[in-house]
Amino acid sequence: MKIALVTGANKSIGFETVRVLAGQGYHVYLGSRDLENGKAAVASLNAQGLQSITPVQIDVTDPASVEQAKAFIAEQSGHLDILVNNAGILGDFPQTAVSAPIESIRKVFDTNFFGTINVIQTFLELMYKSQSPVIVNVTSGLASLTLHKDPDWIYYKYKTASYGPSKTALNAYTITLAAELQEKGFKVNVVDPGHTATDFNHHTGTGTVTSAAEFVAQYAMLDNDGPTGQYFSKDIQDESKVSPW
Repeated sequence: MKIALVTGANKSIGFETVRVLAGQGYHVYLGSRDLENGKAAVASLNAQGLQSITPVQIDVTDPASVEQAKAFIAEQSGHLDILVNNAGILGDFPQTAVSAPIESIRKVFDTNFFGTINVIQTFLELMYKSQSPVIVNVTSGLASLTLHKDPDWIYYKYKTASYGPSKTALNAYTITLAAELQEKGFKVNVVDPGHTATDFNHHTGTGTVTSAAEFVAQYAMLDNDGPTGQYFSKDIQDESKVSPW
């Protein structure tokens, strides 16, 4: 049985991603900042017949929490095949470039960028033991610098000083990570689940969490012939779903 970890998974897209992976026969660690919330989420999935799920407390902004999560998974499973870095925050609004407080921008980067990097670097020890390791960094369409320069893009007016840039930085980091890990057989991609209706955006999105999670899980379950170092977006109309950087 392959082993997966999904961060920020006690609700929304992360929760549904756990559902998809568990339904496909993976043992999934459901990561949650609050362990009780994680346990409640697992109980809900158990009630639906999905048993191969274990809650784990992990706050991506707290290095000690990340280390403890790794130690727990190492003791329970010994390795990790799939890491879905889903945990993220939107940040305070308004997010104007001329007035957004530095502290607010830093808080978003601490979770979306530095927190993700810390999780990856911490769990690589367990992923090196996998025969087909996969890392999915959940990103956003708002990370695309190319699309932000296109006035015809549907989300052209949605400029943010912290959220979008934090995901753009994550994209750039992922390119480097994928290149460094390619010879070790890793598949590393950034995946945008699209404009989804969640608590994250006060349910203003147009997509469902179910379809968003299925899209994310698709790239979490890549085989050894799958792509790496790519940026995929559910909002891209082209069949390839490849987004411009």
